[in-house]
Amino acid sequence: MDYLQMFIVIGVILLLVKPVGTYIYHVFSNVPNRSDRIFGATERFIFSIAGYRRREGMDWKKYIISLLATNVVLMTIAFLLLSLQQWLPWNPEGSGGMEPTLAFNTVISFMTNTNLQHYSGETALSYFSQMAVITMMMFTSAATGLCVAIAFIRGITGRGQRLGNFFEDFVKAIVRILLPASLIVTLLLVALQVPQTLQPATAVNTLEGTVQRISLGPVASLESIKHLGTNGGGFFGANSSHPFENPSGLTNAIEMWSMWLISASLPYTFGLFARNKKQGWVIFSAMMVLFLGFLSLVYFSEKAGNPLFHTLGIDLTQGNMEGKEVRFGVAGSAIFTAITTAATTGSVNNMHDSLTPLGGLAALAQMMLNVVFGGKGVGLMNMVMYAILGVFICGLMVGRTPEFLSKKIEAREMKLIAIAILIHPLLVLAPTAISAMTGLGYDAVTNPGYHGLSQMLYEYASSAANNGSGFEGLADNTAFWNIMTGLVMLLGRYISMIALLAAAGSLMQKEPVMETIGTLRTDNKLFAGILVGTVLLIGALTFLPVLAAGPVAEYLTLK
Repeated sequence: MDYLQMFIVIGVILLLVKPVGTYIYHVFSNVPNRSDRIFGATERFIFSIAGYRRREGMDWKKYIISLLATNVVLMTIAFLLLSLQQWLPWNPEGSGGMEPTLAFNTVISFMTNTNLQHYSGETALSYFSQMAVITMMMFTSAATGLCVAIAFIRGITGRGQRLGNFFEDFVKAIVRILLPASLIVTLLLVALQVPQTLQPATAVNTLEGTVQRISLGPVASLESIKHLGTNGGGFFGANSSHPFENPSGLTNAIEMWSMWLISASLPYTFGLFARNKKQGWVIFSAMMVLFLGFLSLVYFSEKAGNPLFHTLGIDLTQGNMEGKEVRFGVAGSAIFTAITTAATTGSVNNMHDSLTPLGGLAALAQMMLNVVFGGKGVGLMNMVMYAILGVFICGLMVGRTPEFLSKKIEAREMKLIAIAILIHPLLVLAPTAISAMTGLGYDAVTNPGYHGLSQMLYEYASSAANNGSGFEGLADNTAFWNIMTGLVMLLGRYISMIALLAAAGSLMQKEPVMETIGTLRTDNKLFAGILVGTVLLIGALTFLPVLAAGPVAEYLTLK
């Protein structure tokens, strides 16, 4: 039964990759298609209100400046709304304004598509904040990531000076992809008993004779974009383990498909832009091989349970059920964990702090690599970056100038790619070391020792990868953790974006070179193996020492 659950989830994704990837290609190819008749009038209305009629193409510098300016404006508005929410409407529980460092962290978290939550949504936020601030930022942050991915693809596969128009791409991403998909998923969730209301919390009499207030709210609409946008921020503090967010096995499957589908479809979109579908399938295959490996690690680790329990005579037939919902079991929890850390969503249906050491290592490793499908375009961009690096390494080995998609990879591109590759581990490892050395950081650890290191490491890996999930055992709502993780999220999001768009802009200006007998093909099984090997080699060299001191050491103490 466990294998059947996982087979169905993966099988549905495999069936939908091609049609969804084709649709995304038509949305952003700027070639007239059927979606123009459905959404064109809405987009023209939006641009007419904004007074933005001439939508000319942008080079990479103008594209990234437009993106940053839009994000800064949205973050400023959101910070003000969260700080002043006590005076705003739809606040039946009387939630007060957010503390400044928490508001700083929350705004950056949602604008960078991370959605790390150092608060509990049902008590810290009003309905207005959940809808007008959080949901708005979920749409805009997901659209931003998707726009960058499409601009990157255009640069890698095209010729000329222009990556497209950011504002046109931004509106298309929301109007043609995120809004209609969110509407469909919202209706499905409402039909499956997920609440969608503006009514205040319900007071009920418990069996003990006391009165308990049960929080409600517009849950279904936030759940839909939370997963489709790979945001992960939950309406409730318990996230998707809460029965109102995720009441059944069917809603669990819908949420997994929602957070995985667009990210899984982007490699096929890349193949269409490159006019080489095999190229897209090679990248998809490399991602899927890595995903299946990490899924196997987390599933079999959780199924085996804690070996120390055997000495106590405890039956481990069901596996490690600590921190898991009975309605999902080990299989439903394991594949959710694998998908949410692969797609950098951050939504959780079980407590990752209660995972076995190797189960936690699988989740950590996917965020550290940040290429196993990834969020809205992040995984694709990073995987193509590793593909270019693999081509460069192979070119050096045979004494040839490396080429990717008929374009020479030279010093400028490799310097930019080196920045993108190095910034991620730097933002994970350096803050972890600082936190471990200072009382302000280490005092938040609730389980000192190897697991405590894993808690801190997970928090920064989640922040740098713009994932947002946490081990949930870290007392992280302090000024220190709010500011540190806020800065990591900010730098982890935008430095790599700027570097990779600059590399794409550089490649776009190059004339294609003729393919010869000595050209390394990048659309076959051999290159898929090279790609997987490059990712694992760089990942192991970068992160294996700290993993050995955290989850690996914890695992060995249980043997």
